[in-house]
Amino acid sequence: MKQLEEILNEYSSFVNKGIIDYEKFNQYSVTHHSSAIEGSTLTLVETQLLLEDDLTCNKPFLHHLMVKDHYEALQFVIDNAKNKVDLTSDFIQQINAHVMKNTGGIVNSILGSYDVSKGEFRKSSFVAGNHIFVDSKKVEPLLKEVVLETNAKMKSNLSIKEKYELSFDAHFNIVSIHPFGDGNGRTSRLVMNFLQKCFNLPLVIVYEDDKSKYIEALNETRKKEDITVFRNFMFSQLTRFLKEEIEKFKSENKSIKKRNGLSFIF
Repeated sequence: MKQLEEILNEYSSFVNKGIIDYEKFNQYSVTHHSSAIEGSTLTLVETQLLLEDDLTCNKPFLHHLMVKDHYEALQFVIDNAKNKVDLTSDFIQQINAHVMKNTGGIVNSILGSYDVSKGEFRKSSFVAGNHIFVDSKKVEPLLKEVVLETNAKMKSNLSIKEKYELSFDAHFNIVSIHPFGDGNGRTSRLVMNFLQKCFNLPLVIVYEDDKSKYIEALNETRKKEDITVFRNFMFSQLTRFLKEEIEKFKSENKSIKKRNGLSFIF
């Protein structure tokens, strides 16, 4: 884990110097990849154009809504982290409501109806692949357990590694409960980002091209009942992001120096 701290320090030094526009590009990337994992076909460039200039592309309108809703949810998460808002079940519901604002709707089930666009807890069963998620009646008490445990650990004197682990664990536990009718993946990743922002840490991205590894890590963690499987995967995603951003800077810096050198000669 020493290597991770060294990479974090190098990355932070670039951010502090204003070399890397962390707030802008990190957030666009978080929104792009999280939405893409759930089916959005917008590229990173198309995501940036949509969020910066409100420019649409020849892709399904639903995908544009997914991206916009996620970005607004991310801003909601970041603002609340800055204002030191407590993590609660109600707050997690608000995050889901932002995520599903324009793409959710009413779901009718045997146990009653619920509105996905308002972050209401599901009242129906949920199956993904071969995995059956917890009964809807267990959703609220289990989510409260996650909240209580997370808040208690946040008050401890945690190392950087432990802070990230806490955010990864919350991510895993919430997506494993699947509290909502839709948007569970995006919501759990946003809760993870909320905790990271509370600790003033770089936000972790789950890359769309690693979607199969992500799902495999979730399934393997449940199968083995070993949270280190998921933690290791998430640390690999964090390391990838930091290294890519650092290499991007170094490449751009070399290009600038070369251009400046040519200008000086002539």
